[in-house]
Amino acid sequence: MAKKVFKHIHPYEPFLLEKATKLIVGTLPPPRFTTGELKPQDVDFCYGSCNGQLWPILDSIFHLGLKYETTQEAVEQRKQFLMKNKIGVCDIVESAEREKIDASDLGMQNVVLRDLVGYLQEYDNIETLLFMGGNSKNGPEYFFRKQLKEHGLKLKVVSDIVPRIHHLELPITSSSVSVRAPACRTGRQSRTIKTVSLTAPSGAANRAVGSLPAYKDLKNKNPEFNTLDFRVMQYREFF
Repeated sequence: MAKKVFKHIHPYEPFLLEKATKLIVGTLPPPRFTTGELKPQDVDFCYGSCNGQLWPILDSIFHLGLKYETTQEAVEQRKQFLMKNKIGVCDIVESAEREKIDASDLGMQNVVLRDLVGYLQEYDNIETLLFMGGNSKNGPEYFFRKQLKEHGLKLKVVSDIVPRIHHLELPITSSSVSVRAPACRTGRQSRTIKTVSLTAPSGAANRAVGSLPAYKDLKNKNPEFNTLDFRVMQYREFF
C-alpha cells in the first residue's frame, strides 16, 4: 500500500516585490498554514508561526509592539512595517510533498521552486536577499544556488563567517530593463545582488547557534544571553 503524501503548498504569494530593496527568502511555513488550522498565537501572514522567531527578532530591533494573534490587525502591523522599510518576502519554495507532516526542510520531496532569478531580473529595485538559513540541503540558499546553476551563474564569497555574505553579478537582459533605467543609459551589463545567509529564525536552529564560538563567548560573558539575543544582534546589521 502506497504511503499517503501530504501536499505542502505555500499559502502566501510573494509580498512587495515591486517596491522592495531587500527580500526575505525562506522555504515554507509549517503545514498548518497550508491547511488553515492555525493556533491562537499564530499570525496569518508570512513567518507568522508562534514557534518562529523572525517577528520577535524584528520586534526587538525596531520596537514594533507587535500583536501575536490570529487577527487582521496583527497582519496589518507586519505589512505596514515591511512597506515602510521596503522589505519584501519571497520564499523560494512554491510547494513540496511530505511523507511526514512537519516543517523540516529535509523532509521536503518533489519540491517546486519559485523563479527567484526571474523575479530579480524583473524587479531591479531588489538589492539584497536575506536568506533565512544557510546552504544546508533544502535550505533557501541551497535552492537558490541550484537555480543559479541552471542559468550558468554562481555566488561569489564576500565573507565566509556566519552570517555568510555573497555577491551575485546578475546580467541585465532586455526583458529585465526597467523604464526607470534603460541599459542604454546606464551602460551596465550586470547588477550586483548581495546575499546574506542569516541563522535561521527557528527553534530547530538553536542547537547550531549554541555551537557557534561567537555565541559561546557571549554566553560565557553573560549567562543570561540566549539564542534569541544572538539573532537580534546578528539580524540588526542587515535589516
